[in-house]
Amino acid sequence: MLETTLAILNANVITLNPKQPKAEAIAIRNGKIMAVGSKKEIRKHISDKTKVVDAKNKTVIPGFVDCHVHMTGFGQFLQTLDLRNVKSIRKMQRKLREYAQKNPEKSWILGGRWDQERFAEKRYPTRWDLDAAVKDKPVFLIRVCGHIGVVNSRALQLAGITSETMVDGGKIDLDKAGRPNGILREKALELVWKAIPKPSPKELREACILACKKAVEAGLTCVHWIVGSAEEIRVIQELHFEGKLPLRVYLGIPVELLDELVNLGLLTGFGNEMVKIGSVKIFVDGSLGARTAALKEPYSDKPETRGMMLYTQRKLNKLVLKAHKAGLQLAVHAIGDHAIEAALKAFSKALKKFPRENHRHRIEHCSVLNPKLIRRMKRLGLIASVQPHFIISDFWVVNRVGKDRARWVYPFKTLMDDGLIVASGSDCPVEPINPILGVWAAVARKSFPEESLTMEEALRTYTLNAAYASFDENKKGTIEVGKFADITILSDDLFDVPPKKIKRAIVEMTIVDGKIVYTRKFSSTNSMHS
Repeated sequence: MLETTLAILNANVITLNPKQPKAEAIAIRNGKIMAVGSKKEIRKHISDKTKVVDAKNKTVIPGFVDCHVHMTGFGQFLQTLDLRNVKSIRKMQRKLREYAQKNPEKSWILGGRWDQERFAEKRYPTRWDLDAAVKDKPVFLIRVCGHIGVVNSRALQLAGITSETMVDGGKIDLDKAGRPNGILREKALELVWKAIPKPSPKELREACILACKKAVEAGLTCVHWIVGSAEEIRVIQELHFEGKLPLRVYLGIPVELLDELVNLGLLTGFGNEMVKIGSVKIFVDGSLGARTAALKEPYSDKPETRGMMLYTQRKLNKLVLKAHKAGLQLAVHAIGDHAIEAALKAFSKALKKFPRENHRHRIEHCSVLNPKLIRRMKRLGLIASVQPHFIISDFWVVNRVGKDRARWVYPFKTLMDDGLIVASGSDCPVEPINPILGVWAAVARKSFPEESLTMEEALRTYTLNAAYASFDENKKGTIEVGKFADITILSDDLFDVPPKKIKRAIVEMTIVDGKIVYTRKFSSTNSMHS
């Protein structure tokens, strides 16, 4: 008899495998699921060397996967000024002042996640608001969407930004006198990032480790990690080689590194089962929150703008074709319907020129849709990579785009009913990394409830569909024999609680590759009598 290394007993196992939907216990050997069945059946596989987890009737599901997360940015945000719940510019100033006083060693004051929609003043903060709090050090605070930032006068000076500075694919806001007011949009943010000293390898590593710790605490067994640099990829690999990477990583590589990938001949899937090359990430537009998402018609609450396209159609076509032809998966950030249409044109041209089966190209966010765009996405075989918690955060969406368009913002049910694969993520640090909150948002949505998902549909977007998005549906995403032992144990049966209470569920344990990487309070033993 093959020796089981880990067994889970007395569990409410929800497998998401239609051939065996429920079970009581699981046997694991060397990182893979060896048996799924009744407690009696699994006990036959247990020896005195088996580590046994008594699940105490808690719910066991396939491990959560986050299909869109900026892990390093998340780790860095955890170490900077967090303004997520600030309700006014005055409170923002107070927190900024206090943070600067508590962290005198910092040469730059960094932070963000502010949202002017929540401010009592109902306006963007400016350089002068920040100057009133901190004037002697540069300050750079990013809006919650990540597409707009505000800096103080010192930061403007160090970044070399003046009234005459121009940016392709970005914007520097000016006041009535023609002076920069501190608000920077899209690629204008890069002018400031270039002026900030790069984090040391040690700081980068610490941010990655911290983000990984929070991820497994949230029940995640794999992340589609959107990296910003080659240095990040090196750190991730080092952590893996040292045995310090607690979860699987599918790399989302910025289009700026596309030439390097192509020149090296690297394909999507290159690597191993813990770290591998995933998609090439292209930003086509901005965000709805910043009004930089590219819309076909003007914004309802700001008719003078339709947002921003970050590439011309010709340039986008060229980038998409290059990655597609090289055998790489694409993940195109497109939020507005104009941006989505541009992405579809680029995919259509690439597929016509170089037909490729099973490409699994993705549109990230795909927020403002319509039935025609959805049909085209299906025809092209695209994956909809969505972030359900946006439903909660974008409470202003009807004002932003009007009721008619708002009906087609985040239409998850229609996407799934029309046969598209929908995979979910958080876009953390834009949204909380906790996938339970994403499931709750998708199931319990109150705005356009006809687009809410069933519990099984929502779970699949974080498990089997997420596995499909990384070409791994035969290796993970359900609890069945032969698949990776990537498992999440929850305090509650999400199928058995009212929708509004889903978000209260707690992660009790996270298992990756058959190893317990996080536990809240469970005890495991080596006794077959547990």
